[in-house]
Amino acid sequence: MYRAIAANKRNTVVIMVFFVALVAALGYVFDLYLSGGGTGVVFFGVLIGALIYVAIQYYSAGSQALSMAGAKQITKADNPRLYRIVENLAITTGLPMPKVYIVEDPAPNAFASGRDPEHAAVAATTGLLEIMDDSELEGVMAHELAHVKNFDIRVTTIVFGLVVVVGILADVLARMAFFGGGRRDNGGGHPLMLVVGILAMILAPLLAALIQAAISRQREYLADATGALTTRHPEALASALEKLGQYGRPLKKQQASMAHLWMADPIQPGVIDRMFQTHPPIPDRVARLLENKARF
Repeated sequence: MYRAIAANKRNTVVIMVFFVALVAALGYVFDLYLSGGGTGVVFFGVLIGALIYVAIQYYSAGSQALSMAGAKQITKADNPRLYRIVENLAITTGLPMPKVYIVEDPAPNAFASGRDPEHAAVAATTGLLEIMDDSELEGVMAHELAHVKNFDIRVTTIVFGLVVVVGILADVLARMAFFGGGRRDNGGGHPLMLVVGILAMILAPLLAALIQAAISRQREYLADATGALTTRHPEALASALEKLGQYGRPLKKQQASMAHLWMADPIQPGVIDRMFQTHPPIPDRVARLLENKARF
């Protein structure tokens, strides 16, 4: 488990370096074809912009995710049941009390966001609160606090930002390709920029989905195990997962860029191919919990 936590910290650095390298490469292409020979001005401008973006995204992605989900912060008086469960779990795990949010959505789900335990938030949908009993809700929130404890939220924050910016870059490349990338007297797009734009439109979403899936799947297994270890009640978390599978439905606000943040895949099953799914199958997660319950 401690090796997994250390790996998450390393993944943050790797993802950020990959992002900067990707933007630098795109900056080079822009510089080559917009300046007509590669003056370096556009390249360094894009690279500096990327570094600034990384810094801003690191501090703001958590709040962006909450905003995109339509989450509203609550106090103990607003929902004593949810707040007290999170408060007790924070004391048990020795973590700072995270901010607690509720998402008005009938689809049962939950997620955690933030950059570290000192700046964390957890959110649950109204649908989750309706179908879970207290022990199952405790299991779900223990799972989310496990993401905080294991520094998963730092990794997912960076992934969230990466997925968003990949979409933006793909859109920019597409517009440049079709509406005048490159220096041509007749104003048309450079043929190579057209090819790059088309490839970006096709490959960028696939790349983003693969990054989400690769990081998210093992992260979910680890959070299940950590959550069960916290509550010493793996059966409750297994029961909660089974309910998520049984009552699961797509969220009203479906955001593919933040799908990996949720406890269960928030997108209608069948929309994304199995290899691109950000979550392991629920039956597999339940089986792992029950097979290892004697160890918790």
